[in-house]
Amino acid sequence: MAKIKKVMSREILDSRGRPTIETKVVLEDDHFGVASVPSGASVGSFEAHELRDGDSLRFSGLGVLKAVNNVVGIIGPKIIGIDASDQERLDKTLISLDGTENKQNLGANAILSVSIACAKAQAASLQLSVYRYIAEAIIKKKDKSYKIPTPLFNIMNGGKHGGGNLEFQEFLITPSQVKPYPLGLQIGAEVYYSLKKVLDYKNAIHSVGDEGGYAPNLYTNADALEIITEAISQTPYTLGKDVFLGIDVAAGHFMNNEKQYIIKDRSNPMTAFELIEFYKDLTSRYLLLLLEDPLAEEEWQGWAELTKNLGNQLMIISDDLTVTNKKRLEKAIQTKAANAILTKPNQIGTITETLEVIKTAAEAKWKIIMSHRSGETTDDFIADFAVAVGADYAKFGAPARGERVVKYNRLLEIYNSLIHN
Repeated sequence: MAKIKKVMSREILDSRGRPTIETKVVLEDDHFGVASVPSGASVGSFEAHELRDGDSLRFSGLGVLKAVNNVVGIIGPKIIGIDASDQERLDKTLISLDGTENKQNLGANAILSVSIACAKAQAASLQLSVYRYIAEAIIKKKDKSYKIPTPLFNIMNGGKHGGGNLEFQEFLITPSQVKPYPLGLQIGAEVYYSLKKVLDYKNAIHSVGDEGGYAPNLYTNADALEIITEAISQTPYTLGKDVFLGIDVAAGHFMNNEKQYIIKDRSNPMTAFELIEFYKDLTSRYLLLLLEDPLAEEEWQGWAELTKNLGNQLMIISDDLTVTNKKRLEKAIQTKAANAILTKPNQIGTITETLEVIKTAAEAKWKIIMSHRSGETTDDFIADFAVAVGADYAKFGAPARGERVVKYNRLLEIYNSLIHN
């Protein structure tokens, strides 16, 4: 048993050059854990509160010194002496200190940095990999076998992640789940290379978006799928067999005040049910495997209708709809609004609450996708966490940029350690 001895925190920059928080928890045996917290660009309105300073004279108001001070001045003194192996007690203490449902007082970013740093410190104290510590000591996993989640690569960016040219936020590829992880990683990288060649050939301007995917100047969202299909055809891999397509639509961001959806692919605004018909067409044309956030976060009837129509063919993934929140997930399960969930610890604020959401989704036989955020750091905790919970997929962005590949490479490291043990 090792108790918490010291808690330190500081402001650092994330992958978009915006401030975020990094916290270090030191135990009495001098083992420690360091955790930095990501930040989203496409944020669901029901997410836990990310505390920013609002001081226009520093980082355009995006500073996190208030969150840092909350860790050092409020959280630290209250958790010193707590047994670091009692993650549930720690997280309940953090939640109680904040006292609000959405963590608006201390900030979910402040709270999560402590929650993760403590788990890392205890793993170090026990000389365990983080994934093994979470699985065996926190979740109490009895089966010592582990699987590596299948990677979901965001290779083309639109919406808030790109230059605003495309409405759909992410165009994704994923290797077949039967492929071993190293081959899946290779497939993702090679299709990414091929996509750049196709864009070059077409003289398409292609800057790189927040998550490492290309952000070209295309006319419609379907054009993006056409170009990715062409890129796959120029590799040794076959669409629908070796590699599959998916879309993170983030549809709430292009819905107008009349609850109609406006995209370049259609001349007129669409209702939710007209948009569902559009998705049916895309699914048949491009063999889609997944649709994430295909409708706005309060379109409950539309979500249920879409899942009823397409749920037997592909994953209907809730992100903004459920925001790693158990109450919203339970409603989604009850209404059969989706069949898969994106989980992001910073949407809820603690390891314990994230695990509760994952357990609830797994009991409903939903697919589990562990996800990064668009504003990331080089912290690779989320990769270990994905393995620990047995996630089906890991969505960490493009196979490019250090803050993305550090997570894919960590999965590769875990894979290699598993096959050699």
